[in-house]
Amino acid sequence: MFSKTCEYAIRAMIFIAKQSKEGDRIGIRDIAAGIDSPEHFIAKILQELSRKGLLQSAKGPNGGFYLNKASMKQSLADIVRAVDGENIFQGCGLGLKQCSEAYPCPIHHEFKRIRKQLFVMLEKAKVGTFTEDLENKLAFLKR
Repeated sequence: MFSKTCEYAIRAMIFIAKQSKEGDRIGIRDIAAGIDSPEHFIAKILQELSRKGLLQSAKGPNGGFYLNKASMKQSLADIVRAVDGENIFQGCGLGLKQCSEAYPCPIHHEFKRIRKQLFVMLEKAKVGTFTEDLENKLAFLKR
């Protein structure tokens, strides 16, 4: 459903939120190990998210990535939009360019309902709300 880039971005943001809750900044190597992703790939993703203002970074010996209070309140939908764009929330379920109410694809009406439910769920899910489940081992970011 999401691109591999978007999957890694969501997992990384949740992982960073967990570390930021304790006031820590975390480096690429630890993030990659924590979410089971290639270092070079996650580095590019996080640089882009930082450039777009979704997370913060600091250079130097005590540097790394972290989330401030405002970033902790961002939704997963914000991350999806930043990485994959709006198409998952607006596009055709079959990938047609000309799918609409007037000219629907075979799955248009059902997919429209599912697409709206997905958007609502991702919009309600805030990055900082997953930290407790991770700490209590009720949720996981890697196997």
